[in-house]
Amino acid sequence: MQRTSFHEQISRNKFKSIVLLIAIVIVFVVLGYFIGKIVGPDYFTIIMIISIIISVFYVWFGYYNSHKIALASVNAKPASENEYRQYHHSVEGLSIASGLPKPKLYVMEDNNINAFASGRDPKNAVICVTTGALKKLDKHELEGVLSHEMSHIADYDIRFMTLTAVLVGMISIISQIFLRSLFFSNRGRGKSNALFFLIGIVLAILAPIVVSLVQLAISRKREYTADASAVKFTRSSTGLINALKKIKKEHITLEDRQINKAVAPLFISDPFKRFHGFFQTHPPLEKRIEILERM
Repeated sequence: MQRTSFHEQISRNKFKSIVLLIAIVIVFVVLGYFIGKIVGPDYFTIIMIISIIISVFYVWFGYYNSHKIALASVNAKPASENEYRQYHHSVEGLSIASGLPKPKLYVMEDNNINAFASGRDPKNAVICVTTGALKKLDKHELEGVLSHEMSHIADYDIRFMTLTAVLVGMISIISQIFLRSLFFSNRGRGKSNALFFLIGIVLAILAPIVVSLVQLAISRKREYTADASAVKFTRSSTGLINALKKIKKEHITLEDRQINKAVAPLFISDPFKRFHGFFQTHPPLEKRIEILERM
């Protein structure tokens, strides 16, 4: 088996995340070019202003309140230091190892093993674990899961995904405004040839789908990065590997259905296990385990 260093894995996945983000920017520029050609620069400027205001305001609110929204959606409670002593001790040790401030700790009622981190920066970060994780994982496995979540905080993943969400939101809004405007006017038909008009419509339909798939790919790359960074913090992959193996063996229980699907991408593993391939928010557990075993 060919060995892989966690430094190499982290660098590779961060680079791929940047490349994917650039791909979204390229789609945005190309879409804007064709729509601008069809409707004219003045009308396109109005579309741009509206889309920027809507998407930035929507994401700004989520950016500063993401941790509150996530915690409220799963009915999480603050983790008492007396009741969850090992939980607190593990995070304190990881905070020292990573050089990060200790995040606020929460617990949510769920028999399955899972956890998530949220917050716009390390000073405003939170970690939430399920009661199932605290019951079923031993000390090293819990540290593996917590180090994965600490990695998301250290890498400012919420900030990175927020930037991605702004771009994806703008593309979706621009496409919707453009397509809807075609039903109410003949704007652009006399100002551009039929080829530009056809390309513009096709792009407006496909661009939101394409960038959403790219956004999911970025999410999967950030999970790989967090796995590798977890090994960097703990200097061992064993705990996280064993935790992921336990998650893989679990069956979905009724508690999962009460998790808001909007916050599912935050978890260390998709709590619904709904999608496959390009539609996954997380990489396959088998692939994550395989990569970790090579470290």
